[in-house]
Order: sequence, then structure tokens, then C-alpha cells
Amino acid sequence: MKNINLMGGLKRNGLFEQIYSLENLRIAFENFKRGKAKKPDIINFSEKQAKEIYKIYDQVRRKSYRHGPYKEFYIQDPKIRKINKATARDRVVHHALFRKLYPIFDRTFIFDSYSCRIGKGTHQGVRRLQKFVRKTSKNNRRICWVLKCDIRKFFDNINHNILMQLIGKRVKDRNALWLAGKIVESFSPGLPLGNITSQLFANIYLHELDMFIKHDLRVRYYIRYCDDFIILHEDKDYVKSLIPKIDKFLISKLNMQLHPNKIIIHSHRQGADFLGYVSFHHHVVLRPKTSRRLLRRVNQKNISSYLGVLKHCNSYKLRKRVLQMVNHENS
Repeated sequence: MKNINLMGGLKRNGLFEQIYSLENLRIAFENFKRGKAKKPDIINFSEKQAKEIYKIYDQVRRKSYRHGPYKEFYIQDPKIRKINKATARDRVVHHALFRKLYPIFDRTFIFDSYSCRIGKGTHQGVRRLQKFVRKTSKNNRRICWVLKCDIRKFFDNINHNILMQLIGKRVKDRNALWLAGKIVESFSPGLPLGNITSQLFANIYLHELDMFIKHDLRVRYYIRYCDDFIILHEDKDYVKSLIPKIDKFLISKLNMQLHPNKIIIHSHRQGADFLGYVSFHHHVVLRPKTSRRLLRRVNQKNISSYLGVLKHCNSYKLRKRVLQMVNHENS
């Protein structure tokens, strides 16, 4: 997200024209191809870039643009996830739309929404959580309770009609809404994990949940990262009472439901497990499962990446073990 170059998008008048402009499409392609320049579809698009971008410009301008099919594949992250990859042409359109919608919506989001936002991310979310643990527990002088929840099959259950209504609250340009609708309707059910627009649409969708929890329920210590969220409070009964209220809101307003097997309540002294790390009032450690997976996978090629993960937590012993393993491998 940090590499995405955003320009404008705050003006509502002529938003559609801003999206399909040749300059925006060119920048969208530059953003999209970062880190992918050697991929065959990117090479093919690059070889006739001017022609392809003008074709997109003309089709969107005339509203004759039709989204192409997706290619399905699987990744392990750490659980197996199905990714649906759009064509290079369609991904340029996704980035073009994203560049202009992101500034309009991002400024409306709550501070403690950390997924796929510039200046946010997992490590910022973990640091914020530790700060909340300290505040709620009065620096460990009292017990605070951690409620962790997950929304069941979130991306699969995003309702297209609800999503378009939510986008329409801020976007009044009918033609821009038409293009957003083409991308939303290009996949069913729900939204595909592979689109950059899906990241933004997910935040637009769950902003409604954020507002309900922060403003209706008046929860002070709340953090969300995509469909995972955590609430902290000193009263365990109060924390328990929030669960049916949140579930009722999700069912009635967003066609969603809490995952019944992923609702966890425990004391902060057991650690707040969130985003691959476990936060205590005075330190943060890597989640045990993540540590074991790291030790299985680390090698000379990926050690820099894994050491980057470890620098965000208390991991002296684990770092030492990782370095010993790689050095032994090379000896």
C-alpha cells in the first residue's frame, strides 16, 4: 500500500472523467505492475501499453467496457486461500478506480481500522493494541478482558446491493457508480480476494460495523483489521453482552454473521492474539504457530523477510535460533 501513488480524487464533479483519463490510467498501470514486471501478462501488456491504455480509455468513456473472466489459483497464507486473478487490462481499471475512490472514503474511516490503508497495516495495529492493553489494564494493575471476533466467510458474503448503496452514499457521479458496479458484479458470490478494489470495498462495507461499535455501542478500545476485530474492557460481563448486539447488527444490516467458533474472551494476562503477534502489557511476541511455521520455512533466500517480521516483537532467542539454522545450512 505504501507504494501506491494517489493523486486527487477529492473532487466529486467529473469524477468519472478523472477515473478514465489517460494520465490516471497510465499511473494506474505503473502502480499495478510494481513487483510484477517479469510476469508474462504484464510483459505482454507493456509491449503495447499505449494502445491498450487508449483502448481502456475509449471503452470506459463510451461505457462499453465489460469486465473479463478471472483465473483461479490457491496460495497458503498460512491457511489455503483461493485467489481470483483478473486480466491485466481489468486490473488497470481496478487501480484507476481505486486511485480516485480511496481518498474520498479513507478520510471517513475510523482511526483504528488498519487493513489496506496508507500509514496503517499489521505492525501499526499491533502497536496500537499493546497501547490499549496498557490503558485498559492500568499498566497491569487490574485485569482487562479481550474479546476477539471474526466474521464468517466475509468476502464470500459481501452483498453487492448493500455495497453499492454504501458506495453511493459518497459517490454521486452516476457514471463512476456504473464503473464501480461493473467491477463489483464481475464476481459472484461476494468479492474476489485478488482485486485491489476488494480491499477498499471491504473497508467501505465494514465501516458500518465500525460506526455501530464506536458510536452506537460507544466502545472505546476497538481495533479492526479486515474482518478480524478486538475489543478491550475491564468488565467481562459487559464484553459478553456486546456479542449478541454485534451479531444482530451484522445479520440485519450487512448480511453477515460472527464466526461462532472464533469468538474468544480471555484476560489480557494470557495475551491478546492478533495479526500474528501476541500482545502483553509490557511486550509483544510472535504467535507460537507463526514461530513454528517460520522455523520450518526459513532459509538463506527468505531470511531477510523473516527477520523483518521478528524486529517488530520481542524475539531475541528466536532470531538467534533462526540465524543459527541458516548459518548451519550454509556451512
